[in-house]
Amino acid sequence: MDRIVVLGGYGAVGREAATALAEWFPGAVVVAGRDLAKARTVPGAVPLQVDLRDDADLERAVDGADTVLMCVEQDNVRVAEACLERGVHYLDLSASHELLAAIEQLNGLAVQRSATAVLSVGLAPGVTNLLARHCAEQAGGTEVRIGVLLGAGERYGPASIEWTLDGFAAIGPSSRMRFPPPYGTRTVHRFPFSDQYTLAGAYGIDRATTGLCLDSRALTALLAAARRTGATRLLRRPRVRAAALAALMRVHVGSEGFAVTATAGTFTASFSGHRQRRATGLTAALLIRRLDALPAGVRHIDQVVEPVEFLSELSKHGFDLDLGTADDEPAHYDAE
Repeated sequence: MDRIVVLGGYGAVGREAATALAEWFPGAVVVAGRDLAKARTVPGAVPLQVDLRDDADLERAVDGADTVLMCVEQDNVRVAEACLERGVHYLDLSASHELLAAIEQLNGLAVQRSATAVLSVGLAPGVTNLLARHCAEQAGGTEVRIGVLLGAGERYGPASIEWTLDGFAAIGPSSRMRFPPPYGTRTVHRFPFSDQYTLAGAYGIDRATTGLCLDSRALTALLAAARRTGATRLLRRPRVRAAALAALMRVHVGSEGFAVTATAGTFTASFSGHRQRRATGLTAALLIRRLDALPAGVRHIDQVVEPVEFLSELSKHGFDLDLGTADDEPAHYDAE
């Protein structure tokens, strides 16, 4: 590839993707965003100042590109359409179901322009989709449960924190789920990750649910308390939201460990390690290396790669992969 544009490529996840791509495609990676000084800090990449709200800036970023990787949530559908209209491949890291569903509507345009758009290209959604598909195919079950454990000590970008704050307002029932060592069985809370919506109806899956917890049991317990007392509704207030965002950007309690797991029937598989931002960025970067072999159209990661082969390659970058065991009993989920 001659030109890979990473929009938001100096953020927490975008930097990881751009750094890997710059090593694999020397001289071809462009890191674009509103802050030119930050764009210049990504080694091996060409900086480009772009304001996605400006049509001329968007055209300047997309024209001549082979691939665009979207690492921010800002007019994603408009950006995707601009890429596909020009026959430019497009990948999106968003975890918002509504946003991804809107991009799915561009499938006809992508096919017409011989362009590929891949959605759900991170850890969750992304790796979780692949684990869920693998478990469903192994167990033949109709229900898949996904667990996402994130390290409270990791430094997340503002966009990720804002999306998570939005999710807290819609946090759902709690349940118990088994994670790989050293985490063990944890309480997770249903969270609006897009994977549970896009997987329903595929691979024999009638129902999929995704639960979130933090490596800190105490902080996870606070999530449940906030939901029960209705405190999460306060996040809809602009001042409360701004204060919470500022606090989460400053305070890091816990580790940078993460784990994701999927269960279908009695079959469980998992993927874990440190620095979920690196796992997310590398997932997207590895997909870009495969784009030339993928069909035109708009699809999610689990629809374009084989789970075992892709996850095995990703795990070689310092992550732990367990491709599955059959437990004596299925994971038990209790609605509160």
